[in-house]
Order: sequence, then structure tokens, then C-alpha cells
Amino acid sequence: ANKIREEESNMAAPCSSSSGRLQAHRHFSISRRTAAKIQPPPRPRERVEIPGLERVTYAERMHYVPGLSKPVNPHWERDYKDPRYYKSPPVHEMVLNKEEPCYVFHQRTNILEGMTQALWLTKTQLISGLTPQLLSLAQNPANQIPDQDERVQNAIKHARFWDTTEQRPCKERYSMTLLHNLLHLCATLQASHPAVGRRVPVEKYSLAATWKRGEDLFQIRGMNGLLHTCMDPLPAASGKQEIADTAGHVLETFYPVSPTIDLQKVQVYNEEVNSTGFREDYPYPHAHTLYFHDAQDPGCKLLSDQLRAKMIMFAFGNALARAHLLYGTQPQSVLDHPVTVQAVATNGRIFQFLVFQLNSTDLSGDDGIKNQVWVDKDAELYKYAKVRPLIKKKQVVVPAGLEGYNPETFTKFLALYLNGAV
Repeated sequence: ANKIREEESNMAAPCSSSSGRLQAHRHFSISRRTAAKIQPPPRPRERVEIPGLERVTYAERMHYVPGLSKPVNPHWERDYKDPRYYKSPPVHEMVLNKEEPCYVFHQRTNILEGMTQALWLTKTQLISGLTPQLLSLAQNPANQIPDQDERVQNAIKHARFWDTTEQRPCKERYSMTLLHNLLHLCATLQASHPAVGRRVPVEKYSLAATWKRGEDLFQIRGMNGLLHTCMDPLPAASGKQEIADTAGHVLETFYPVSPTIDLQKVQVYNEEVNSTGFREDYPYPHAHTLYFHDAQDPGCKLLSDQLRAKMIMFAFGNALARAHLLYGTQPQSVLDHPVTVQAVATNGRIFQFLVFQLNSTDLSGDDGIKNQVWVDKDAELYKYAKVRPLIKKKQVVVPAGLEGYNPETFTKFLALYLNGAV
């Protein structure tokens, strides 16, 4: 009898293991990602009230009784304000509710058409490359840093190799470290250029600006990247004749795509909001340069064209908020003194440079004076920075260390930093 039981158990063992394997691969009709999702909580059942029939509840007994229904208690309102249990009123009962919608551009906005859409929204003419006057600032030997190339390469090595013990540092870490290293390196010129000391870096300030484009209302709201604010405004990048010539420029359209695509549509807003993010008595009121690093928001991945569109929009927002404080919120065809704001973006290797000049606040139509933007895109600071060499088929394809350093990219970075200080 014992031998028969052992034989039966041996025959049943593979069946149980195979059933366990089948149990692990049950979901044949759906993907693994769908099978791993957490199921939403079940919806509560609807209470059906029948006139003439009252539910028998356990409210009088003050404890749960099987078979009796759950009592419905009246809503209790506190006689004091508790922010933990605050419930906002319905949208139609809010004071700032409007019938006309407003389209908002914020930090996590990813517009579909990229730069073409940003140029249309800001009524701007695109000019490729930076101005020769700007590039000549850093090419002057008097404005260069001693041992410039060596110190820049050390800043890159610090961000990629020496700042962490990981085999491969994440982009979010080394891009921000490299940006701060380059800014610190440029700040060493304060002894020879005292105007550099009239700036301060600012983070986490809230911007707000409103304008009308056609029949739609647009706003830029929220925080953006690191900003250098200055006591003195930046000089204009183009003269009066060049500004007048922008009237003949025709803006590129992207029909049939709507200009408001991917912008947040809101009904509750303040239509006259305008703020640079600082108080009126702030000693550094002028926006100088915006700095973005590509890995700032892991939840919002941007392509290169969409990153440049984000730079245009926030540079325009800072310039427009400043122009509204100086000249009022009424649209003006031509500003007496154009407002200039710069922007730099990097992912730790490739840099984007931008200079935006606000010439007009009358953005309703497509005719008239346009704003101007100079863009220098996809400038490589270096090609490779490998902790370990890349080997394929027993041959070193990319050696370890820094490879392909391009000094012209830092020259452009330094030119934007020295603009207004020379």
C-alpha cells in the first residue's frame, strides 16, 4: 500500500508543477502592463428610494447589526475652517468663472508644432544664428577667462566623472552640475567686469502674463528655469530700421492644426493677471538670461524643437510682463525701448542659445511690427564623455575620458553671459 501511495504522489507531482506554471501565465489576451495595473475601486451602489417604504436601519442600536441596512447620516459642517477637509465649490459658482476660455502655457506644456507654433503665438520673426555684435564680445581676448579651454574641460569632467561614484551618472544630475560649473566659471570675470556683480540668480519664482492673439486669450503662468536678474536692462539686439522691416514678414502657418493645441483650456482665471514674480521694490527687476536643463522635469520629455519652443514662450513671457509694467497693459504697436531677454538650454552635452526681443505688445493681428528672436541650435560642447571605453569586436570605438571638445560652444555661452556687462 505504501508503494502504491508513493507512485501516485510521484505521478501527481509534475501535474501540480505544470498547473503552477499555467497559473503564472493566465493572461493570454492582454499585455503584461495591463495585467499589472491596479484595478480601480468599485463604484458605490445607487440607493433607490421607494415612496412609502422606509429602510430598517441600525441607527437606534448604535452598532452594526447583520441584516439591517446602513443608516444615512446628515452632512455635518464644521463651525471652523479646516484646510484638510476643504472642498472647492462647483466651477459655475466660482467668482472667477468666465464664459470665454483661456489657453494657458505652463512648465509641463508640450506643444505639438514646436517652434512654428511658438512663433505664431508670440508674433515673432525667426533669425537663425546669434548677432555678430554678440559673438564678438567673447572673441575679444580682454573678455576671455585665463586658461579658458582647460578650465572648461575640467568643469565637464567634474560633472561627468568626479561628481559621483556611479558608473554612469544620470542626465538630470550632470546637466545641472555642468550648468552651475559654467556659470561659476563665468562669474570669475567679475574682477575685470564689475557690472557682472549687478546680477543675482533666482529660482522658483512665479511668472504671469496675459495677451490676446486673434480672438483667443492666452496666458503664461507658473515657474520656469533658473533666471539671472539684473539691475540694468539688456541692450536692444537690433536697431529701429531692422524693427521697421519686420512689418513685411509673413508668419508661417500650420493649418489645419489649431494654434491652441496642447495648451491647457481653463474657464476659471483672472484675465488681467500680470506679474514678473517679484515685488515692485525688488532691486534686480530686469530679466537677463533664463537657464533650462533638459532633464528638469522627468514627467515631461521634450524634443529639441519643443524645448526651443518652451524657451521662446518663457522668454516672451518675462519680456511681456516687464513691458506691461513699464508701458501699461494696453496694446502698443511699437515700444519706445524694446525689452530683450536671453535663454540657454542644455541636456549636459548639447546647448541651445536664444535671444528674444519684444518690439510690440499688439499681438492680436498678423500684420504690423513683429517681435524678433535669434536662435543658435544644437551646439555640441563635446562629443563623448565615457567613464569606461566603448569596445566593439575587441576594438576601442570610443576611448575613456572626454572626447571632441568644442570651444566655440562655450564662447557663445560666455557671450550671452557678458552681454550688458561690457
